[in-house]
Amino acid sequence: MTSNEAASPAGAHSGADGAAHPGPRAATRVTSRDVARAAGVSQAAVSLVLGDKWRGRVSPGKAEAVRAAARELGYRPNLAARSLRMGRTRTVLLVVPALTTEFFARVYTGAARVAAEHGFGVVVYPSPEGIGPARDPFDSAAATLDGVIASSMAAEALTPLRDADLPLVMLDSDPDDDRADATVNLDIADGIRQLTGHLSALGHRRITHLAADVASWTFEVRARAVADSLRGLPGAQLRRRPAAFGVEAGLHAAHAALTGPGPRPTALLCDDDIIAAGACKAVRRLGLRIPEDVSVTGFDDLALAVAVEPELTTVRLPAEEFGEAGIRALLTVLDGRPADAPTLPVELVVRGSTAPPPDAPGYAARPGGQ
Repeated sequence: MTSNEAASPAGAHSGADGAAHPGPRAATRVTSRDVARAAGVSQAAVSLVLGDKWRGRVSPGKAEAVRAAARELGYRPNLAARSLRMGRTRTVLLVVPALTTEFFARVYTGAARVAAEHGFGVVVYPSPEGIGPARDPFDSAAATLDGVIASSMAAEALTPLRDADLPLVMLDSDPDDDRADATVNLDIADGIRQLTGHLSALGHRRITHLAADVASWTFEVRARAVADSLRGLPGAQLRRRPAAFGVEAGLHAAHAALTGPGPRPTALLCDDDIIAAGACKAVRRLGLRIPEDVSVTGFDDLALAVAVEPELTTVRLPAEEFGEAGIRALLTVLDGRPADAPTLPVELVVRGSTAPPPDAPGYAARPGGQ
C-alpha cells in the first residue's frame, strides 16, 4: 500500500437473481486516484485538498468535490507513511478539567471530527478540576505529539506540558497569556451580561452569584461580568457565594444563600447548570417555589438543563464548534502560519426557571426570609 492508499471494505456481490448482496470484506483498496476520478480532478489536487494545502491552488468548489468523494468512497490516508514523510506523529493532545462533563465531551467531539478530516488523531487527557498540574502523560510529549489544546485550564496547570515546547492552543483562557500560540474563546462575559440583563429586566435586584470555586480565567471573567453588569443598577444587592462543582455542592451553597442573614435573594445566578441543579433542590427543600419565590439560572445548556423541572434558563455554549475552532487554530500553527483568535458567540436560552420576583411582603413569611 502506498502513502496515498488505504484499505476499504468490499461493497457487495451479485447473487443468482442478479441483485447485489452484501459480501465478505475483501482487499479492495481506495486510492487517491479513485478519489480524483470520482471528483473529476487530478491526483495532485486530491493531495492538496486532503493535506489542507489547497487554498489559492484549488477552487473551493473542487475542494468540496474532493472531500465529498473521499467521504463517499471511504478513503483513508496511510497515516504511518505520511508521518514518516512529514516528520509528524499526526497526534494532538486535548487537556480538559474532567472527562465526566458533557461540555468537554462535546468539545472533544468537535475537535476529533475536524482532526480526522485532516488525518490527525486526538488523545484526551484530564487534569483534575483544571488546576493540574497536567503532567506529561508520555515519556516524552515532544516525541509523541504534534501539539496540545487545553480547554478551561488554570495558567499554571500546563507548566509541565509547556516545558515540552510543543505548539499550544488555549481554549476558554486568558488571551493575553503569551505562552500560548493561539487562544480561542467563547464570549463568556456577554453570556453573563445577557443573564443579568434578563434578571434585572424581570425586576430582580437581590441576586446571589453561586460562583465556581476554581481559580481559573473563565470563572474570574464571570465574576467580573456579574459585578460590572449590576453596578449602577438602582437597588441592586449582589452577593457572591463560592460553590464547588457538583449537585450537592450547589445545594449546600444555595441553602446557605437562602437562609443566611439579611433579605433573601430573589435570584440565584449559577456558574454552571450542575450547580444550578443543586440550587433547585435547595429551593424546594426550603418549601419555596421556582420561579415564583426564587429564580434560578445556569450556564452551559447541558442536557441537565431540560431534565430539571422547571427547565433551566441558561446560556448555550457552542461546545462542538469550540473544539472545531481549536483544532483549526492548532493546524494553522503547525502549518507555520499565524492563527486567528476568534471569540465564539453564546446564546441566552430563557426557560421556566425565571420569572419576576414576588412582592416584598411575601418574603417575611418564608423560610430564611426577613
